[in-house]
This record gives sequence, structure tokens and C-alpha cells, in this order.
Amino acid sequence: MPASPNSAEAILKRLEWTVIRKLDGLLQGDYRTLFRGFGLDLADLREYQAHDDVRHIDWNVTARTQVPHVRVYNEDREVTAWFLLDLSPSVDFGSGPVTKREVLAEFAAVIARLLTRQGNKVGALLYDGINLYTVPPGGGRIHVLHLITRILANPRLLRAPKTDLGVFLAKAGAVIKRRSLVFVVSDYVGVPGWEKHLAMLTRRHEVLAVRLIDPMDVAMPDIGLLPFEDAETGEQLFVDTGDRSFRKRFLAAAEAHEAAVFAAFAAAGSDVLELSTADDLVDAIRRFADLRKASRTLSGGGAIPPHLSDGIRPMEAAT
Repeated sequence: MPASPNSAEAILKRLEWTVIRKLDGLLQGDYRTLFRGFGLDLADLREYQAHDDVRHIDWNVTARTQVPHVRVYNEDREVTAWFLLDLSPSVDFGSGPVTKREVLAEFAAVIARLLTRQGNKVGALLYDGINLYTVPPGGGRIHVLHLITRILANPRLLRAPKTDLGVFLAKAGAVIKRRSLVFVVSDYVGVPGWEKHLAMLTRRHEVLAVRLIDPMDVAMPDIGLLPFEDAETGEQLFVDTGDRSFRKRFLAAAEAHEAAVFAAFAAAGSDVLELSTADDLVDAIRRFADLRKASRTLSGGGAIPPHLSDGIRPMEAAT
């Protein structure tokens, strides 16, 4: 019996053909170097150079020789990646044929498959605003299928308390012990204050905040009288989108929210990749590749430019 179009096997096969196959050609294998491991074993000492990470300076040797020296490490090639997936009711929104949840699932599936193809391990924490589910780290295609199945099987709640992402991130910090590559995938709609917990994760791990957005999050078209429902509280009201003053107020509120969210990312010191429900996933992964390479190039302490391309918001590290 052929797999259902919505089954994990069918989804992964489609992504392998439409996304991963294209990436193999477009990036010409570059993505294989994007998921490098974290240096753990001291290999050597040498004099400091301008591009070196100041965190690797050996202050004892520097004081003794009066010349700055840095530690050189043997790199642990194996990467363990964790996907922190916000599956609260607000991610079920989509103004077009694609919802934020579908974007979340496809992004996680593609990155997980790219990682496991190189012998790395991936795990996930799924949070629906009430319950926390864990997929322990594993490798191989079968494990990626298990991850996709778990995302698809997570119940879609019609009602939930306003999402407290800070609680989710704090629980994740307690679960993830070893230094890892962490993707925090959310629309970042909910209780403010999550940036403190994101900053704690960023200090211990290599973190990328992946923000899910929809075109109607930032602009309201004139499409007449519409019923609106808060995805998390269930509150309903009718809105006349033809009212120009309403659209103006909506735009002002959306811009204020955008500013607050990115101020929070800046406070946390986290790079950001935006994924829209209108995005092409191949382009999104290429933006991710650009972000990884730029962050690596600038790891010696130089200021990170305010943007590299549309949908990427690398944040300058706090001094």
C-alpha cells in the first residue's frame, strides 16, 4: 500500500527530492562543513592572531611569555543537534495553503536529514504550551522518520494558556547537558521575558533562533469583514479589514511587536533566521548556510553586520 501523502515517509521522500537534492547541486556540498563539531581536546598552543577567538587565549602562558597565546583544539567532528519545537496553537495559523506548523516540520526534517547523512545525531523537544515531549538524540534516516512522525502526531490543541516560551527554554536547558547545536523554532508569540532563558542557552550552546512568520502577521489586506480568533485563548471578534484606520493601527502594532521581538533577540545574543509560510525552503536553507559561514568568519570578535540577506538577522554579541 503506498504511503499517505501526509505520512512521515511520504513527506521525507518529497523533501529529499525537492529540497535536499537541490541543495546538493546549489551548495555543491558546502553544507557538509556547516555542522562542524565543537573542539574539546587541547592540541597545541600558538601565538594569538587577529582573527582568533579571544575566549581561547591561555592567560597563564600569556602572562609567562608576555606574548598572547591561544589554545588550539582537536575538533570533535560529531555534532549533536537539538530542535526545540514550539507546537502551541498559534503555529497552526497560515493565511495561505501552508501553516507555520508545516514550515516547522519541513525545516526540522531537512536539517535533521542533512545532519544525519553525515553521521551526526539529532534530538528534539516538543512543547505545545502545556506538555513537553522528548525525542532523544539518534542518527540515521529511520530516526528522522521517527522525529517527523512525532511532530505529526503531536495533538493540535484548540485552547491553551498563553505560551510561556521561557518555561520551555528553561526545561530544555535542564535536558541538554552536552554542548550542542540548538534550533529554537517558534513564532515567539506569548509571554514576554523568554530572552533571558534564550541567553542562558546561547552561553552554553550554539543557538539559532528560527522565527516562524506569516505575511498577515505584519500586514493586513483589505478583504472585508472577517471573524478573528485568538489561537491560544479562543477569544473571537469580527473585524472590518476595509477600515483604513484599523489597518493603520494594525500596522503600527505589528511594527511595535517586531521591534520588541528583535530587541529580545539582540538582548539574548542569538542569531535569527526567519521562515515565512510564503518562503521557498531551499532559499531559506541557503540563507541559513550564509548565516553559519558569516558567523564563523566573524567569530574572532568583529562586529556582525546588521543583515546579510532577507530573512537573516544576526545579532552582535554583547560586550
